[in-house]
Amino acid sequence: MRTVISASRRTDLVAFFPEWLAAAVERGSVEVRGPRGRTRMVDLRPESVHTVVLWSKDFANLIGDRHGLRRALERYDQIAPLFTITGLGGTPAEPGAPPPDAALAQLPELVAVAGDPLRVSVRFDPVLTWREGAAVRSNLPFFETVAEKAARQGIRDIRFSFAQWYRKAARRTRDAGIDLIDQSPAEKIEAAARLAEIARGYGLRLHACAQPFLAGPGILRSACIDGRLLTALHPRGERATAAKDGSQRPDCECTGSVDIGSYEQVCSHGCLYCYAR
Repeated sequence: MRTVISASRRTDLVAFFPEWLAAAVERGSVEVRGPRGRTRMVDLRPESVHTVVLWSKDFANLIGDRHGLRRALERYDQIAPLFTITGLGGTPAEPGAPPPDAALAQLPELVAVAGDPLRVSVRFDPVLTWREGAAVRSNLPFFETVAEKAARQGIRDIRFSFAQWYRKAARRTRDAGIDLIDQSPAEKIEAAARLAEIARGYGLRLHACAQPFLAGPGILRSACIDGRLLTALHPRGERATAAKDGSQRPDCECTGSVDIGSYEQVCSHGCLYCYAR
């Protein structure tokens, strides 16, 4: 069975390391250092790869074929972009990410690169709530704009979660002087129900990522990497593994893949909530 390649949960390779990624694809292999310092050689030859899943907040390098990235990836049967758009790009929460309008403007070309809108998934992730003086703010109102733009391009899957405050992320927000609010489970369930209603109105499937308590009417548990979906969309019907990825968090529903990024490749989006560097 061919391997699903994840590029990458650990850093934004498309936005900040496109030359490295294109070179690895051209070479047909890459040595990857995992979170515990172990290294492994990953086979990237087209005959060994089922799908390349691309995680990014900015696909401009892929769309514009910078460093030959688009041409390099064309050798694979299938690429599946996971595009994170939260409406917070360019704000103190995501200072290095593209502004919302610039991110949304990439959707039509990204669908063209993927070859099928069903291969593209939008991640409205995370949902943030914070205080500005006496007012409470959130990116939740931006969800409908994302839903409308995604649906217009034929995209059908939107994945979301509420921010999880890792210790390092909480420290960053305090240092930045941002007063973030961690809502109660009941408040999150109520907000998720509103998102589900909006998604349903646009014919979208809404998936809750690694937060199973949000699943319910109109909200599925998310497998951001979903071997069953990748099999169904594969141009030759090649099977991908449907087995759960044991290297992820217990609540993660993703199926098996091999991640080729490294935490040593420092992402420059500067997102306050990030679990990486």
